[in-house]
Amino acid sequence: MALYEHVFLARQDISSQQVDQLVEQYRGVIEENGGSVGKVENWGLKTLTYRINKNRKAHYTLMNISAPAAAVQEMERQMRFNEDILRYMTIRVEEHEDGPSAMMQKRDDRPRRGGRDDRPRRDDDRPRRDDDRPRRDDDRPRRSRDHDSE
Repeated sequence: MALYEHVFLARQDISSQQVDQLVEQYRGVIEENGGSVGKVENWGLKTLTYRINKNRKAHYTLMNISAPAAAVQEMERQMRFNEDILRYMTIRVEEHEDGPSAMMQKRDDRPRRGGRDDRPRRDDDRPRRDDDRPRRDDDRPRRSRDHDSE
């Protein structure tokens, strides 16, 4: 069976118990169609980048699914009818990650991107001018104003 990561966003005005009921509802759909749901992570109520159907926040939930494609399609079909689901996305993966997802890790546990110390300064990348003084606007070469006579 194929492995999937499925994330859905539920409306902000439903309770976390209702989100859990949605997870159980869709778990049942997957299991009826011959699949199984592994890890389920509730990421909580988070602010959306932009409004979706007049909602500024949403409950985010991740489900690791091992199921045939037909089971995932049926779950997505039922999500389209549910007014509590704002958005969903299912991605096929080669294997499920062990441990918490990147959203659930503490900021200190995440691998750090390189800071500004390891990058060369922008001033070092530029070729130096002979006079090494800051350039002002009136130092620019100017075109003559009679360019319409050409």
